[in-house]
Amino acid sequence: MAESLLNPVYRLYSNWLRRRLTPATLPKHIAVLADGNRRWARQNAPESPLVVGYQAGAAKLKQFVGWCQELGLNTLTLWVLSTDNLQRSAADELHPLLEVIANLVRNLAADPTLNVQVVGDLDLLPPAAAAGLRAATIPTTPPQLSGTQVNVAVAYGGRHELRDAVRELLAAEAAKGTTLAELAETLDADQIAAHLYTAGQPDPDLIIRTSGEQRLSGFLMWQSAHSEFYFCEALWPDFRYIDFLRALRSYAGRKRRYGR
Repeated sequence: MAESLLNPVYRLYSNWLRRRLTPATLPKHIAVLADGNRRWARQNAPESPLVVGYQAGAAKLKQFVGWCQELGLNTLTLWVLSTDNLQRSAADELHPLLEVIANLVRNLAADPTLNVQVVGDLDLLPPAAAAGLRAATIPTTPPQLSGTQVNVAVAYGGRHELRDAVRELLAAEAAKGTTLAELAETLDADQIAAHLYTAGQPDPDLIIRTSGEQRLSGFLMWQSAHSEFYFCEALWPDFRYIDFLRALRSYAGRKRRYGR
């Protein structure tokens, strides 16, 4: 929180916001579309390769995880690479980005207070990159039952997730001898949810997207049915602690009805 050290007014305002948040009003699961890294690079380092934006974004993600831990938030999902990004990214841009993501995952996984899981269709990545991400999240010690759960969404797409969940469900039922006709008669939403990438975790209460974009782009399509959304104009590397507190204040002021 470098801004608080440099600006007393900023520090006073952030402390004022923080004091008005209570554990009862905070989300249990917060998800982030960390958008705007490339635009940040073009604006702030136009003579440098775009990877400087990804590096700045990764540093902000690590800082963001610390903010969430400070407030006792238990589950985080960070979307860092979509299936659409894979289709439009040139190889000379994708490989540096994957290195930044791998370093981020390794750094997070090295923290014993975090339980880090990569979610997405890693088979869409180059084999070496996929293997590296899988290896980075193999715990060397038993996971902390009380640790913060951090999902890093890589090669993630909401449609891909639903496709994979249905495929896994069909395979599991076929292994038990269930016919398609029988499954069609008994299938319910909980059975599909049990095969999502985030199975067993609470759905996100709050989803934040930066860079001024106001759409979900398929992020957590199933899980976000009752989520609250907060859209911020700041590019992700410029997302400040005070922006985070404002998002939480906005969430705390809403009355969630869950469709009722």
